[in-house]
Amino acid sequence: MEAGRAAPTAGPGSTGRTVHVVLPGDIDDPATPSGGNTYDRRVCAGLGERGWAVHEHAVPGAWPSPEPADRAALAGVLAAAPDDAVVLLDGLLASAVPDLLAPHTRRLRLVVLVHMPLDDEVEGRALATARAVVTTSEWTRRRLLLRHPLRPDSVRVARPGVTAASPVPAGPTAGNRLLCVAAVTRHKGHDVLVDALTVLPEVPWTLVCAGTLTREPELVRQLRDRLAGAGLADRVRLAGPLTGTALDSAYAAADLLVLPSRAETYGMVVTEALARGLPVLATEVGGLPEALGRGAGGDLPGLLVPPDDPAALAGALSWWWGDDVLRARLRRAALARRDTLTDWTVTAASLAAVLEEVAR
Repeated sequence: MEAGRAAPTAGPGSTGRTVHVVLPGDIDDPATPSGGNTYDRRVCAGLGERGWAVHEHAVPGAWPSPEPADRAALAGVLAAAPDDAVVLLDGLLASAVPDLLAPHTRRLRLVVLVHMPLDDEVEGRALATARAVVTTSEWTRRRLLLRHPLRPDSVRVARPGVTAASPVPAGPTAGNRLLCVAAVTRHKGHDVLVDALTVLPEVPWTLVCAGTLTREPELVRQLRDRLAGAGLADRVRLAGPLTGTALDSAYAAADLLVLPSRAETYGMVVTEALARGLPVLATEVGGLPEALGRGAGGDLPGLLVPPDDPAALAGALSWWWGDDVLRARLRRAALARRDTLTDWTVTAASLAAVLEEVAR
């Protein structure tokens, strides 16, 4: 992506505003899809549709641990922004470099979008340079206010939206087809899931893991060895990253989404599953309960277990497989929750409201 690329704008309701958006360099890399990159791409498009002139600046680097050349690239983007410009920075970059932001605190109207809090003093100093902070969940907002001396009215929430999808067809009554959509990393808890499944070999389950395999290759090797040693390798497909129709097909072929994360600020794949009426088994950590939510009738559309606990995860899976009434109830609740989800236009409107306040 070229630095400074402008997204198309729309006429009706145009604000005449301009925003410079500073993004990770891999935002459009199909080999490394992430919730943060999807969110950034969606809101850039949504702001353009709302009449904003969106100038994107993709900065290379392994953020939040950049090399000197990556820091220099970000410094150059900030220096080139015109005086009084509204600049929206992905927190993956901004939260690591308060020293680069501080010289521009008065000259630019800085807004930081925090996907994943770093929970350190450096992040606190970086956020203090911003006129507003936007988080992707209420859980993240509470955490930032707890960790850093920020004004509560300066920290706002713009939850991820979800794209409307058709309900998945009802699967076999046993509910044996599992799907995990996440990069294969320790953070996402794939090792916990494999440990849970290896004590349940008598159930004819299958598992598709849709997510990049390149971030922690040693973990991938260990998982393959663990499955092979348990005689279960033929039941697990490590599919790599899936997008578009391939990901749609993976959801349609599943009975249950499993997300065993050790930490999560929201969990966009949870709402993607619920948009299809697919029940969820996830860990009760971070913003995952917020993403899971409840249907209009108040029922939970899935099960929550403690993180980093293979026995608890195995127990929940056994309950799911052993109780026909539970599976039917969770599917009804997932379909009800589907009707309460909001799309990306709501997310863009929430973010635009913050930017408009900052631009005044």
